[in-house]
Parts: sequence; structure tokens; C-alpha cells
Amino acid sequence: MAGRSLVFLMYHELESPGRPLCESEPGYVRYILSRNLFQSQIHWLREKGWRGLCVSEALDYPEEDSVAITFDDGCETDLVTAAPILSENHMNATFYITAGHIGRRGYLSRGQLQQLSAMGFEIGCHSMTHAYLDDPNRSDLQREIWEAKKTLEDFIGRPVEHFSCPGGRYDAQTVATVQAAGYRSMATSHPRANSPATNPFSLGRVPILRNFDRAAFERVCTMASLRQMQCLEFVRGSARRLLGNQLYDRFRALVLRER
Repeated sequence: MAGRSLVFLMYHELESPGRPLCESEPGYVRYILSRNLFQSQIHWLREKGWRGLCVSEALDYPEEDSVAITFDDGCETDLVTAAPILSENHMNATFYITAGHIGRRGYLSRGQLQQLSAMGFEIGCHSMTHAYLDDPNRSDLQREIWEAKKTLEDFIGRPVEHFSCPGGRYDAQTVATVQAAGYRSMATSHPRANSPATNPFSLGRVPILRNFDRAAFERVCTMASLRQMQCLEFVRGSARRLLGNQLYDRFRALVLRER
């Protein structure tokens, strides 16, 4: 890959037969992959000789074909579904955990989080309550960023060095608070590849959607589809700035329900 650029993949909950999802809202479900689809994507990486990296490894930007594998939220399927598939295929990953969701139905318990960490996977932070961090009425950033970090570190007994923004929403104050809290990086939801020249506090990630077939996944990993995704993200970002978070989310949910 020219310039040692690589893509950071963004996953969420995985769907398994008989297991209810953490949420049923259309904007959430579009990010939910089946177990079989996720397994197929990981098998593609293995068959092509690609490496699956955690964020710390990815920030070294190795020369060989690689992707960073990340999960948001801290759903129970991180451990019971994703981790076994990744381990079987010798892939690493970073799991960004919403600290305040630990122990809730469908999310990792404290013991499960410790087990995931003990398996060698990297634990990152996805805030305390999954609040939008650019919202003028947001909760205290100290709690969302600093206290969430300490909570996770107390649970796993290891440093938590990487942060991802809920909903991809952040502003300059968010970045400053993440840096002051001692994190090494901050991941966004901007669909772009990263390179050694990328600001580690503005890392791009590509969301993997439930309608991605193997061909679409290959285009993401090889960066062939990023330009189109960036154009769509520009339109969505413009609408968010115009409408604000609450109105934008309501409009988005209405559109997705109609689909």
C-alpha cells in the first residue's frame, strides 16, 4: 500500500441466531453484521495474507498489507462471537468500551471485559455514557473521557491508551480533553485511510455495514471505495451541522425506517 497507508475498520455488535440485539433502532441495526458475514470478512483477510492489527500495532504502520480492526460499544458479542473468530485466524483488534454500559443487558460484564483483555486484545475507551461529545448540552467531558478511562483501567489492570468518539461526534474541546487525559490516539468516523502523517487524534475509520458483501469489503480494505464514502460523509456532516445532533438523528431515523 503506497505511503504505508492503512484502513481502520469499525465494527459494532454482531448478530447471532436467538440472541437479541442491544438496540433495535434502524440507525443502530444498519451497523450490525451477522456472525457469518464477519467470519467471511476475516477469512478474506487471512486468505489474502493480510494482518489484522490492534490500534497500537497499526500506529506503527507496518509495510505488509494490514488493516486495523476496531469494535465500538462493548457488546457481549465482542467476547462470545468476535474474539473466537479473530483468535482462530490470528488477528488482533481494539475493543472500544463504553464504560457505563458494563453489566447492562447485552453488554460485557466486568468479568467478560477482563476475559477479553486477558485473551490479548487491546481495550480502548468509547466514553462513559456514549454521549455526543460535540453537543453544547453534553455531559461533563471529565466524566466521559477521564473517569471512563480510569474505570476501564481499574477493571482490567492495564493502561487504556486509545479513545473513540461516540457517533463520530467531537470538537476541539473534545480533542484537547482526550490529549490531556493521557490517551495516545482518538478515532473518528471519517471514512479515510491513515498514514504516518495522520494526526493520531484524528484517525479515520471506515464503518462496516450489514449490507457489505465480500466485494464491498475488499474495496474498503484496498481503499478503492473511500472517495465515494467520503463524498457521502461530507453530505451527512453538512446536514448534521445544519440541523444539530437531535434533529439530524430524528430525520435519519425516519429515512431509515422508510427504507
